[in-house]
Amino acid sequence: MRGLESKRVLITGGASGIGAATAARFLEEGSSVCVLDRDAKGREQIQKQLPKLAGTLAADVSKLKEVQSAFDDAVRIMGGVDVLINNAGISIRHDFLKITPEEWDKVLAVNLTGVFYMAQIAARHMWDRGSGVILQTASTNGLVGQPYYADYNATKAGVIELTKSMALELAPRVRVCAVAPGYVLTPMQRAEYTDAMLEEVNRKIPLRRHAKPEEIAALFAFLASDDAAYITGQVYTIDGAETAGGLASR
Repeated sequence: MRGLESKRVLITGGASGIGAATAARFLEEGSSVCVLDRDAKGREQIQKQLPKLAGTLAADVSKLKEVQSAFDDAVRIMGGVDVLINNAGISIRHDFLKITPEEWDKVLAVNLTGVFYMAQIAARHMWDRGSGVILQTASTNGLVGQPYYADYNATKAGVIELTKSMALELAPRVRVCAVAPGYVLTPMQRAEYTDAMLEEVNRKIPLRRHAKPEEIAALFAFLASDDAAYITGQVYTIDGAETAGGLASR
């Protein structure tokens, strides 16, 4: 991709899954990359897997002071942040009627408030410097209803509208987009499936498979690159056409 070499990239939730694949892709493009993650073991593992990382940063994105401190560390390590991949998130599978107030607050704190904290801090930094790109991980769950994830779905819908509003206010200096993946076969996801369960889910996806984390990472790389210089305020679904049709397509 054009323009990614030497770009300074901060990736939240970067120690595993989509975040880790995205870190690897930006390193391949010649970018300087810092990974932010609250999981100490995950940070240790990703540093071993990707020894060219500029650094790994500890923070819970739902805690503003930790976010500010980690962002300051990223700026100190890399000299600035040109691209934020705002990816950290959690989900808890449960019936709507059984969601507790504590569970609701926890999911919103990480998936929406945490995204806001990171985005605002990065945007202030980029605005002062005159340019930057903020890319946020949404989900097809924020576009269509999905049972058993009401709190998660609400946060991802919130991320989508936050992204659009940010893009309007931060133009022309900072570009802001969101990526909305469907089913992605991360190692953690695969461990939860039996072979029969995996095949059942794959059958409802027109491309008949889950996405690979590397495929989501490739979209992030494109959107951060100079090839996407006129793209902002958009949400890009990457789901193998899962959400392209209604009941007739299921």
